[in-house]
Amino acid sequence: MIVYGLKTCDTCRKAVKALQGAGHDVRLVDVRAAPLTPDQIEAFVATFGEKIVNRRSTTWRGLSEVERALPEADLVAAHPSVMKRPVIDAGGPLYLGWDAGVRAALT
Repeated sequence: MIVYGLKTCDTCRKAVKALQGAGHDVRLVDVRAAPLTPDQIEAFVATFGEKIVNRRSTTWRGLSEVERALPEADLVAAHPSVMKRPVIDAGGPLYLGWDAGVRAALT
């Protein structure tokens, strides 16, 4: 199982800890240290649409209007920390965030 996020993100760390506690072999990929490939970004956008962009993040608030108008894929490629986190690849389905529904499905 791969968790895409940031190593400094509390939600990502909670997700990794809970998934490991449930017996999953989990690897955290820090999207700032290891940027996503264009194929990964396209898969995330195809699955989650505009929800892939966290419009409440500090990164989003710091963007110019021109940057905010970019397509989601271009925005995530240019500013990986604007991606809603975590994105969890469970070996098939992708999950976004760490809400009760995702926790119930994976733990």
